[in-house]
Amino acid sequence: MSSSTTASVSTHILDTSAGRPAEGIAVRLAARSGRDADWQPLGGSTTGADGRCQDLPAPPEGTTHVRLDFAVEPYAEKHPAGAPGVFFPEVAITFAVAAGEHYHVPLLLSPFGYSVYRGS
Repeated sequence: MSSSTTASVSTHILDTSAGRPAEGIAVRLAARSGRDADWQPLGGSTTGADGRCQDLPAPPEGTTHVRLDFAVEPYAEKHPAGAPGVFFPEVAITFAVAAGEHYHVPLLLSPFGYSVYRGS
């Protein structure tokens, strides 16, 4: 949950090739407090049956950038789309945040492409 001094982040994953939520994908969250600062790992979660991560940690005060790392290779291996191998073994999304704002960043995933956007 965001406060006036922190941002909050949530995500979900939709497998667009199957038309359903992507369950069981590990998601890690990292943050930094400036463009030149080092990334600080904050922890992670795994998507549930609805494709959502219910318990991502909150970024600390002073966070300016957040990175979500999605480990999609194990999911793709369990749900092959007719092509051999896995083209995207992981997806990393980096975005800027501001204190007091909530950022919902869905990942739309398919075997040879993905899309993200700021949701609500």
